[in-house]
Amino acid sequence: MKPAELATCDRSVPLDVVVTGLPSDAHTWNLVFIQLLLEDLGHEVINLGSCVPHDEIVESCVKHQPDLLVVSSVNGHGFNDAKPLIAGLRSRPELDALPAVIGGKLGVSGDRQEEQARDLMAAGFNAVFQEGVELASFEAFVGSLHREVAR
Repeated sequence: MKPAELATCDRSVPLDVVVTGLPSDAHTWNLVFIQLLLEDLGHEVINLGSCVPHDEIVESCVKHQPDLLVVSSVNGHGFNDAKPLIAGLRSRPELDALPAVIGGKLGVSGDRQEEQARDLMAAGFNAVFQEGVELASFEAFVGSLHREVAR
């Protein structure tokens, strides 16, 4: 999606988004960038920060009932950390339908990106945005979501 197309997106109903890092990832600049991007698109963001334990992410989603969970990783361990997180998230009936995406540097072996993306989608993520994917893909995914009116 090009900037001119983004300008025409309906921003009248903002999404509530939880942004988080994974337990082994201490990077924060990626989380701040995603927060600012989402806020610029008109959405409300709760940024849990880096090194967040899986159970804390799940409980924060139960508490805040967001319209989207965005998980970001930079250290290359995201693939391994993400599977237990999505399993915990999907085990909760109240979060079973929550759109959840993950992105960033999810592994250290660049030749396995497609396989890792398929595995993460099969595990329960709605989308995977690996290192090198254009930002417009993420923006288009977010733009396709509708706010859950009845919580």
